[in-house]
Amino acid sequence: MTIKRIGAVFAVVAALIVALTACVKSDNSKSGVFNDPKGSALDLPANPKVVALGWSDGAIALEFGVKPAAIYDWLGFGDATKGVGEWDADKFGADSPTLISAQSQGAFNYQQIQELKPDVILNVRAKNDSAVTDQLSKIAPVVTAPDGSGDFAVNWKTQTEVIGAALGKSDQAKSLIDATQATSDRLKSENPAFAGKTFTYGVKFGEAYGAYLAGDARFDIVSGLGFTQNPPVEKLQSSGFFASVPVERVGDLDSQVALFSTIGLPFADLQNDARINALNVVKDGRAVEIDGNDPSVQAMSAGTPVSLDYALDKVVPQLAAAAARQPVAAN
Repeated sequence: MTIKRIGAVFAVVAALIVALTACVKSDNSKSGVFNDPKGSALDLPANPKVVALGWSDGAIALEFGVKPAAIYDWLGFGDATKGVGEWDADKFGADSPTLISAQSQGAFNYQQIQELKPDVILNVRAKNDSAVTDQLSKIAPVVTAPDGSGDFAVNWKTQTEVIGAALGKSDQAKSLIDATQATSDRLKSENPAFAGKTFTYGVKFGEAYGAYLAGDARFDIVSGLGFTQNPPVEKLQSSGFFASVPVERVGDLDSQVALFSTIGLPFADLQNDARINALNVVKDGRAVEIDGNDPSVQAMSAGTPVSLDYALDKVVPQLAAAAARQPVAAN
């Protein structure tokens, strides 16, 4: 082979390498990680195919007018309300998303997600797991919580802002947040008795107990009314947005006002719980007890702007009645 022909072969090979490299870069440029609530919108189609994996991420997108193609149904709403709760279901119109079952404890079927061919994946209110993010980002751009967020502990405003920024809906995000905040501010003004009172949002599940913490929408929306976290709860061992309450420390749930609910248990199990019933806050009638399947509790758990607005109107009158009662039981 002549030097001239060798040079030509090398030129062809070099051109192929450049072309292949360009293709690889092109593919990778479609993926990545977005987690900035003030960031510029992702480069997405006019009607992006959204797969929402994080807790309530799909509902928030829907509240912006973006209908997710698939939703991980964390709260088990099912087909009846299209995986988003009764306060948002009508926003889908005649459309219905693919519901990804939540029975696998948050483990994702990556092949299923890939077969959905998403333009973007929402995984904001979720476990902070870089391995999961890496896997998802190989499929499509993935929207996650800001750096430093705890597992499932991104607050509802930040979650809304991040998803809004990624989808180019920051104005809608601000409007939704402002509307819910306005409801909270009005109810706070109408209920000055809430100011400074200690509050606990406790739950019973199985033979165990727990309490929600700051950073979780269930606690944050109530604290925004003027309540403060019950100090003993802050000292409990916590994981992200939730503190486990050992049986011997159920007394730490006693506060000036409380809300108690259930996870996966009949409501009667809470109503008949001897440890809960022994708390002064319960004996005095200063505790609100609500079935975990009640829409108001589900709305607080969903933790979106629309669901929280819905929950406030349902729960605040009950909290007001509880806060008005004076302590009677001996401490």
